[in-house]
Amino acid sequence: MRASIVVGLALGLTSPALAQSTGNALAGQTLARQWCANCHLISGTEGRTSDAAPAFEAVARRPSTTQTSLRVFLQTPHRRMPDYTLSRQETDDIVAYILGLRR
Repeated sequence: MRASIVVGLALGLTSPALAQSTGNALAGQTLARQWCANCHLISGTEGRTSDAAPAFEAVARRPSTTQTSLRVFLQTPHRRMPDYTLSRQETDDIVAYILGLRR
């Protein structure tokens, strides 16, 4: 019985839903400092904010913030945001950084 549970768990860990790339939060922080800090508060007192640009910690705490929602947002042009063309790795890294700000 234990063996079947272990095998079931091992197979479950290889499912496509769990195979999403998680990114590198440290690289994401570097990218955020480089590209996002002109408008967003990146962490603590790092960066500037405007009324239209929420702090990354506030974004991370939103119940609707998920890996998927952040990826979609970052890949969709927005009126008030510069049109950054992020690679898949850069997107994964920024997503990992933002999600890592949850407390």
